Amino acid sequence: MKWYRNLYLGDNARKAKYKTFGLIRKNRFTIDTYIIAISDNPDNILDIYSANMLKQPHFKNKSYRDKVYVVGLAKGRNEALELVRCIVDDTYSHTGSVDVAGYLKFGTKLRKDN
Repeated sequence: MKWYRNLYLGDNARKAKYKTFGLIRKNRFTIDTYIIAISDNPDNILDIYSANMLKQPHFKNKSYRDKVYVVGLAKGRNEALELVRCIVDDTYSHTGSVDVAGYLKFGTKLRKDN
């Protein structure tokens, strides 16, 4: 899993970001925490995952886990949806398009592989 250097954080996620990062890295359960990642499906822009979903066997596969480019972290589903809106708004206001991976210059390799 690759983390964007200037990670977008929701207001509630910002308050406990170090604790949340530690729990995710140690592969422990986190309550109501969501990860926003660049979608590997070219028809989608971003994916929202529950952090607990990373415990599934599918995500333990290193070849798949290396394809997850995290750009945001939120506490709560509503905050995750609001954060996705903010990311897309930033991208559109700066570029006139919704190519988030291209705007952030992060995860573009993922898009080229598909």
